[in-house]
Amino acid sequence: MKSIRSKLNRLLKLSVALVFYLCTEVRNAIGRSAKRTPSATCVVLHYHGIRPEHRLLFAAQMDALKRLTTPIPADYKTPLAAGQHYAIVTFDDGFSTVVENAVPELVRRRIPATIFVVSDLLGATPTWDSLGHDYILREQLISAEQLQGLPVDLIRVGSHGLSHQFLPSVSEEQARNELSESRKKLSDILSTEITLFSFPYGAFNNRLIELCRAAGYKRAFTILPSLALKDPQELVTGRIAVEPTDWALEFRLKLLGAYRWLPSAFALKQVLFSFLSIKQKAAYAPEENGIMRTREWL
Repeated sequence: MKSIRSKLNRLLKLSVALVFYLCTEVRNAIGRSAKRTPSATCVVLHYHGIRPEHRLLFAAQMDALKRLTTPIPADYKTPLAAGQHYAIVTFDDGFSTVVENAVPELVRRRIPATIFVVSDLLGATPTWDSLGHDYILREQLISAEQLQGLPVDLIRVGSHGLSHQFLPSVSEEQARNELSESRKKLSDILSTEITLFSFPYGAFNNRLIELCRAAGYKRAFTILPSLALKDPQELVTGRIAVEPTDWALEFRLKLLGAYRWLPSAFALKQVLFSFLSIKQKAAYAPEENGIMRTREWL
């Protein structure tokens, strides 16, 4: 039942993304007929591990990425050319399968990428909450030696914290330590400056953004699927989650920014939850129980 619901949800998102993409293309065509060049788009892809059985699927996605977009590194600071599609490839957590299966395919195609690693767990297995993803608990993390062996001309390394903490829930001192110490440890291992950060679980707030700035990071990545680099100097950049097993059309639409409506849909959903929970509170129960029932009903 859960898998059926998940597939239906995926199909619904795909359908909305397809309509969104077609509407965008019509608008761009009208703009071109009026001699207006469409704005540039840049999408940051967000992977985790790449299993051996998914290597060919990942390779096919990278072929599509090169065909449809211009791949650029995650620390790109140059203004984007109007009318062009760009893409950035990133990997969270730093699983060794990325080095074994993804990096060779990226090198073969000369596609830059960034791997965000947990600096206190190099070479270990994950100790954090997997949020239902069983594969995370079975995969080993990249070792310091593997990091040092990466091709520096294509593969950047960024921080994913010291220990993959849910940063909004820790003290400011702990958060500052997670940001600063992980950056220092990786800099020492690689003898280079670490300027990129990815929020564990994608969880962040304004306080954490300012702590990232103070720690010396030049760009911090979330998991909100918004277009990237509208401002080439931006500090906070959104990403779209992808899997090697994504359907071909699904991956293409993600790559071209057709899922960027999701944050607005999520915000609307939160407003509806708030409204319905107030109604539930008045009719049935205290606030927390009312919210729980409302969410279960939806």
